[in-house]
Amino acid sequence: MTWPPGPHQPQPPQGEFGAPFEPVEPIGPTQPVQGYGQQPSPPSQPQPGPYGYGYGQPQQLYPVGPATGGPGGPAGRHPSGRRRTALVAAVVAGVLVVGGGVWFAVSGGDDGRKPVAHGSADAEQPTASPPAEAEVVDTAAPVDGLNAARKPGEAKVLWMRDNGIDVPRNGADAYGPWLTGDIVAKGMYRTVSGYSVADGTRKWTLKLPADLCAAPTLPTTDGKIVVGLKESASSDSVCSVLQMIDLRTGTAGWKKTVERKGVQDLLSDVAMSIGGDLVTFGRASASVGYRVSDGKEVFGKRQGVCQPFAFTSGPRLIAATSCRTDADEQDKQQVEEIDPATGTPKWTYRVKTGWRVQQVYSTSPPVISLKKGDGEGGAWAIVTLRDNGTYRSQMIGGKNENYAATCDADLVVSGRNLDGCAGVAADDGTFYLATKPVTVGSALTNKVVAFDLNTGKAKWRAAAPAGQIMQPLRMNGRNVIVRVEGTYRKSGAVASLAPTGGAPTVLLRHPASATKAESSFDMARLVYAGGRSILVSARVSAIDDKEEKKVKTVMVFGP
Repeated sequence: MTWPPGPHQPQPPQGEFGAPFEPVEPIGPTQPVQGYGQQPSPPSQPQPGPYGYGYGQPQQLYPVGPATGGPGGPAGRHPSGRRRTALVAAVVAGVLVVGGGVWFAVSGGDDGRKPVAHGSADAEQPTASPPAEAEVVDTAAPVDGLNAARKPGEAKVLWMRDNGIDVPRNGADAYGPWLTGDIVAKGMYRTVSGYSVADGTRKWTLKLPADLCAAPTLPTTDGKIVVGLKESASSDSVCSVLQMIDLRTGTAGWKKTVERKGVQDLLSDVAMSIGGDLVTFGRASASVGYRVSDGKEVFGKRQGVCQPFAFTSGPRLIAATSCRTDADEQDKQQVEEIDPATGTPKWTYRVKTGWRVQQVYSTSPPVISLKKGDGEGGAWAIVTLRDNGTYRSQMIGGKNENYAATCDADLVVSGRNLDGCAGVAADDGTFYLATKPVTVGSALTNKVVAFDLNTGKAKWRAAAPAGQIMQPLRMNGRNVIVRVEGTYRKSGAVASLAPTGGAPTVLLRHPASATKAESSFDMARLVYAGGRSILVSARVSAIDDKEEKKVKTVMVFGP
């Protein structure tokens, strides 16, 4: 792929954090916000996730740092240009309020049919499909030839799937992968499918009545997910419908529509999360939380100014909250840990005025990416908190050393989650961050930097293999699991770095015979779990009906 990037590709980072950016003063916690403050929670041990995400685009020249939030709104929740144009057109065309629900009068969908009013009352119910070949929406791709040519010590390609779905002319985002038991599931466009992680056999497919528009990073521990759907099949429809799915069986559970009203709310991006039995649906104006088990509301819009707009998934729910009013000229935001049973904060950390919460890189310990300003003049800082929400340290970048974390906001158009980042990992004492690639010889390469969380200073730097890019995925005890990205000439791998640094130890080397297929993934997430490397496309762009159906969307490597 050539540079500069196309409309759906990541943009280059704006620079390094720390120098030469304006430094952030140490900004410790403030008194609890009236009505929401709780006593600090007791310290907890690091809780690395069951698996780590690795985003990458093997042929992409420049991974990116945190995305820039829209002016006047929380970072990461501003609408994309494509979505803003569509929704503004819908608002201008007319919003009909019928029986308390919002209906849009639209000019017709992509199919060219006559204008029709669409509403949540007309929404079809999901339908489950047995894995019969006649109903296949994607197809198994052959792997025998790739495995026949593999060399000693290389992993097998266990299975691959071709897209097989006729996506809209603007393409479609993919969600997942989600792992539960022996199932790996993913969603795209109007389907969610579950596969045997061992051999790729499709176990089930759930057909949805409208486009997927948001989804949490992780499912519940018992294999349930709640996804966001558009209100109708119209291309201008708003993201407002929640659908619970049991990923073990593909069974659709409860379904409900979130009321969205007002231009700011209708134009806001959506962020979703799952923690315990709580699913959150966040956007700029307010957030709501429901029980995953039965759909009962746990919390709604708060009283007062401060409103959370995004949460993390997993054992600890960390929330980004905006306290900015129309009269404020600068951002006023804070970080909170949320009790999933009640939706109330356990502690609150107030961010310095003018800075906004960009991403949460780790929840245990809390490592927060902050942004100030927009574009090339913006500043970026990374701070870490103690488990009770008090300030611990700020990362201090090396001179002339740029860093890169690739997040949902950089890869997909909708469903930008607070915790959807790769190129980062942390344990209780160290934070790991990838550097921006530089050209050495004729190829790109980079390093992984380990930062001391008590001082914010770099402890060591580990170089990626020559001619390749390396980024942290997750922790494995005291070691950090890293992804070594494949190129057209070199196969990818999953490796491990010791807590003292040094050269990476390869855990699973992808076969050289599969480099062409591996590098064909246009934006991808990688999960390493159970000794397998699972590569899933983050987006499928429409080329033409024939070619888009051949695009590979899942590739799994194993011993």
